[in-house]
Amino acid sequence: MFRCPARHSTPGVRGPGNGDEDEIEGCPDDGPSVPGPSRTIQAVSEQRENPGPDEGEAVPSEEPAWWEAEGMPWKKEPQRADYLCLTWFGVIAVFSLILLPTRAWLLGVAPDWLAMITGGRTAVAASGAIASTGAMPHWPIVLAVASVLSLKFDWVYWWAGRLWGRGMIEIWAGQSKRAARNYERAERWADKLGPIGFFIAYVPMPLPLMQVVFVLAGASGMSLKRFLIYDYIASTIWLVGFFLAGWWLGEGAVEVLDWYAKIAGYVAIGLIVVIVVATVRRSRAKPTAR
Repeated sequence: MFRCPARHSTPGVRGPGNGDEDEIEGCPDDGPSVPGPSRTIQAVSEQRENPGPDEGEAVPSEEPAWWEAEGMPWKKEPQRADYLCLTWFGVIAVFSLILLPTRAWLLGVAPDWLAMITGGRTAVAASGAIASTGAMPHWPIVLAVASVLSLKFDWVYWWAGRLWGRGMIEIWAGQSKRAARNYERAERWADKLGPIGFFIAYVPMPLPLMQVVFVLAGASGMSLKRFLIYDYIASTIWLVGFFLAGWWLGEGAVEVLDWYAKIAGYVAIGLIVVIVVATVRRSRAKPTAR
């Protein structure tokens, strides 16, 4: 009969013969032995309790960051320059909104001041008509200041093109199908015209050629200095043309301006009412759309 080796334990010493041997099958222990589950069985049971994704099963992807949402001009995480440029577009929108009734009032009351503030062609033409009667001896100053102030926000569009490429054009074109067609047509024109596009951009037309030319100038890598030179030359040529047209119209245009001056205040008030009503209706329509 096979006898189990006796186990002797020496305190403080671990090793063979000191209680660390594996038990031999069939040998009695000091007490009854209860078999426990093996490690393999435990691993299988844990895997069944916490199953992992099956092969081919789609793992839910993380939600895109806020700056990756549609309607954003950038293709990467925005930095300080991106925020500043976008803020300038907000300034342009607010300035245009404030100037809408102000322009209507100043055109009849003080077209020379309107020309120097905005560089607008209508105000410059009105100034030319008044200058032809001798009532505006400071017209050279008006024309010089208007030629500079007409560029006041053009560099923002160049900067947007430098930062985001066609990002702003894509936002404008995404407003409607008609806008998409117009901007696509304007881009084709801008690509064909090159630097001459600066001159054609000031032609009154239903296409948004001016914004597209300015944005693509920045996207193409044109320097700010060259951009401002091209823009200033084109703008000044057109302003001189409008000034001469007003000078040629002379007394007839002045009579129209005198008549308009009588109702300019009412026109301005009417435009303010339209702006307020449109803003209120738009703010009420947003919660409904949500």
